[in-house]
Amino acid sequence: MLETVSNFGDTIATTELIDTHVHFWQYDAKSPDFAWITDEMKILRQDYLPENFPLATANTSMEIPNHRCIAVQARESMEETMFLLAHAATNPMIAGVVGWVDWNDLEVEKQYAKLRKFKKLKGFRHIIQDKPKGFMRNVFFAHAIAMLGTDFTYDLLIKPHLLAEAWNLVNDLPSQPFVINHIAKPDIKGQQIEKWKNDIQKFKPNKNVSCKLSGMVTEAHWKQWKAQDFKEVLAVVYETFGADRLMYGSDWPVCLLASDYKGVYHLVNDFISTLSVANQNKIRYKNAVKFYNL
Repeated sequence: MLETVSNFGDTIATTELIDTHVHFWQYDAKSPDFAWITDEMKILRQDYLPENFPLATANTSMEIPNHRCIAVQARESMEETMFLLAHAATNPMIAGVVGWVDWNDLEVEKQYAKLRKFKKLKGFRHIIQDKPKGFMRNVFFAHAIAMLGTDFTYDLLIKPHLLAEAWNLVNDLPSQPFVINHIAKPDIKGQQIEKWKNDIQKFKPNKNVSCKLSGMVTEAHWKQWKAQDFKEVLAVVYETFGADRLMYGSDWPVCLLASDYKGVYHLVNDFISTLSVANQNKIRYKNAVKFYNL
């Protein structure tokens, strides 16, 4: 079926979409795991579970028969990994899981060995954006990433000031598949992107590194953003990674701080609408299938 790209608000006719960045959680106000959800983020202070995710798109006029997602860790614990895997085991909508592993364990390889039995576990992530500079040079962390091998991918959650450090990491491990989350969170709201632009463009020759078109609306003005605000950053990442190394991600439910699901999808869909159908499909789902071995 040939895809058609419609105007905002109309039905989108596309057969497949893999959202590579979705979070699920059971909210606990007493848990330090959710301390990051401030008063201005009250909409996130509730449960967001797989059964809620279809409701996020049910009223958006998005007719996508095969709509799957990658569930990505939001808490730094093995409990989080098992929580996501348990939901993935009973929900075919979850195509894969990006979990957490204890990088500080000297025998981290044993953790990987135990987790390999979970076929939907595709990779790992840590909240590097909140770690001090130099974290990626920690010998234990570097060892843990080096031990991943091609069996598992690694999601890089970083901010612009960590791009240079991340480049050193991926350069040292050219066969390890990496993906940058949220285009490394440039300052879209203030449009102060020159340093980010220069640093992210260095990844162009690193074929082992992909990038998620995700998390952008929450880096803009939450209530007043316009599509024009994202024009330059989207052009930069497309020029850097091309159609073969970009993937769609909603960052649901965090995106709800600034947009409904439909608005996030349209932001990316409208940007790629000038590409060939083949390249649009790479970004919508084919790159995700290849990267996460779905």
